[in-house]
Amino acid sequence: MKRCSLIICCLVLGGMAGVFLAGSLLKGQAPAIPAIPKELTSYRDVVKKVLPAVVSIDSKTQPAPARKGRRRVPMEGIPEEFRRFFDIPFEFEFGEEDAPTPRGGFGSGFLVDPKGVILTNFHVVEGASQVTVQLNDGRKFTSKDVKTDPKTDLAIVRIEAPGALPFLELGDSDAMEVGDRVLAIGSPFGLASTVTHGIVSAKGRSLQLNMYEDFLQTDAAINPGNSGGPLVSLDGKVIGINAAIKSRSGGWQGVGLAISSNIAKAIMPQLLKDGVVRRGYLGVQVKDITEPDIAARLGLQQGEHGVLITRVFEDTPGAKAGLKDGDVLTALDGKPIANGRELQMIVARLPVGKTATVQILRDGQTKTLQVTIEEQPHKYGTTRVPLPRRIEREPDGVVIDKIGIEAIDLTADVADSLGYSEHTQGAVIAAVKRDSPADDAGLRRGMLITKVDKKPVQSAQGLRNAIEAASLNKGILLQIETPQGGTNYVLLKSSHD
Repeated sequence: MKRCSLIICCLVLGGMAGVFLAGSLLKGQAPAIPAIPKELTSYRDVVKKVLPAVVSIDSKTQPAPARKGRRRVPMEGIPEEFRRFFDIPFEFEFGEEDAPTPRGGFGSGFLVDPKGVILTNFHVVEGASQVTVQLNDGRKFTSKDVKTDPKTDLAIVRIEAPGALPFLELGDSDAMEVGDRVLAIGSPFGLASTVTHGIVSAKGRSLQLNMYEDFLQTDAAINPGNSGGPLVSLDGKVIGINAAIKSRSGGWQGVGLAISSNIAKAIMPQLLKDGVVRRGYLGVQVKDITEPDIAARLGLQQGEHGVLITRVFEDTPGAKAGLKDGDVLTALDGKPIANGRELQMIVARLPVGKTATVQILRDGQTKTLQVTIEEQPHKYGTTRVPLPRRIEREPDGVVIDKIGIEAIDLTADVADSLGYSEHTQGAVIAAVKRDSPADDAGLRRGMLITKVDKKPVQSAQGLRNAIEAASLNKGILLQIETPQGGTNYVLLKSSHD
């Protein structure tokens, strides 16, 4: 009898639960669990759409001159660093006795036009006298029509084929979000038409591999040979061009980098039309302002951003506009500037010949200047910075115990020995006391102090007077220059004067 009651009770309760659930569904309070999206169980549809437009690229480069004998060294075992995907061995010069050997390698690319335009990486076709392109259907084409842009590591290859070819559309990389699913397609280790999947791990990576960068980071498995292949979203649009990996072993370890499709959108039309990319430039060297205390002393309000102009090169648009070392650039062409990468991208996209407004802070005061964008010289951004020269200690230095330095006047001889301009004024650091406020702030021998709390100094004694009148408790803002060129701000602080 008890057993029977228990069964009935369960049935009644089950019936009540069923009625309650049904009632909730009818009222729209508890929607039904949606079906698992198809893309989570299979990527077959997007792969079928994308794969026919992905190609393998076999490049042949001119042999190196005999006087630059080269030896091939395997890429495996290279220390931790960002490496390209182009599956070729490293080479290094070692003498003249060996004959030159032809170089070749294997990479990937993808069609972006039915007439046979292929997008890939510059380092895939760098120095190539001709490239062999193999389509997914097995057809092969040889081409010498290669246009490159080394500053973004992008290139295009044209092939001539009868009839229209399958192609891919460049998507909006800015619209992608961290966590979005992506597919990487290419020819890792020569294995053509390989597809791997993952997510967008991060956006806006800048790793100083190229002059202009906007990398998407992904954990999709990519390896040497994937370089130049597409990183696609689940609607089949290309949102990145696979370019580099971070790896200890040389293989995939979960960190891949792809050039954003929006950079490619800006570069590709110029390569197609002119064969080269013409960019505007300002001719300034900048540094991000990361310390809130320094930002405030320079006049930036809370929430405002800008970049410090550390150097203005002679006879450049920036110099002609009146920009000076130590200015804080806050906006260009009406667009606020948060960091150096943003400034670089905005300048590069401005038409050559355009006059734009530049908003700066100079000694805490807002100024607006006009700059006319000029075409960037071919080798701009590739010049090596000279090594700093040594300073000879002079006996008549001024000791400033308060911050722990000894300073000397910037005489003509000192300026010449260190490489400073003859028109520069200030006091040169001749020695820095260990564990002093100056040492802690990174001041070093040979640096030139030009301003103290935004006021110019013209001699070592003038520097001492300005330092003695300032407070380490509140912080002393120094404007400095270095022998190798460039201006920076340093804030000296201490818990006691």
